[in-house]
Amino acid sequence: MTLLKTILKEIQDVKVIDKSIDYNQYIPLDLSIKNEDFTKHSIDNSTDFENYIENYLEKNNAKVAFGGYNEIRNLYKRSDIFNDSKTEERNIHIGLDLWIKAGTKVLAALDGFVHSFNYNTGLGDYGPTIILEHKIEDQQFYTLYGHLSLESINDIEIGDFFEKGQQIATLGDASVNGDYAPHLHFQIIKEITQKFGDYPGVCSKNDLEYYLENCPDPNILLKII
Repeated sequence: MTLLKTILKEIQDVKVIDKSIDYNQYIPLDLSIKNEDFTKHSIDNSTDFENYIENYLEKNNAKVAFGGYNEIRNLYKRSDIFNDSKTEERNIHIGLDLWIKAGTKVLAALDGFVHSFNYNTGLGDYGPTIILEHKIEDQQFYTLYGHLSLESINDIEIGDFFEKGQQIATLGDASVNGDYAPHLHFQIIKEITQKFGDYPGVCSKNDLEYYLENCPDPNILLKII
């Protein structure tokens, strides 16, 4: 286990959405190509997608559906962002998704400064996105919060400091979040290179080894299960 993973594993009481929702009200959600139930539903528009999520939560008496790290998904086929004919298809999700209604509070996972933010427009993209920079025991790393509301990036500046658990944003709806059912894409990044307000959250099979190393499983930090 790397030093960063060891550090993340030791940190307790981390939440990145509404702290009033206990983890016992979370339920795993599989959106991979192996989930036959999901593949039977239309994902061509966000309304059907949102209905699927809401029905899933209601059926399971849960408030948050979570999952998706290192998950192969077909839902990216609808967007050219992930299907450039010159490169290998990107269809492996390398963050953790937390599915819950728009407007839900988004919290800083750890003490950190705003590294960058951006409105990543386009079908299937992040929409409004914030990246925080952290340093613990000489380990510098980043957390990315994607699919936010536009209001979330209106009044922040690079260098702003947020404490662990402090609200940094709210979740956006399909009109701004890349045309998805409302959710938070949460990702840990070791080396961010020159990226600004954006970082790949989906990769190709050929690049998977690199991204799994550079983007550890967020559940190591969150400890949902």
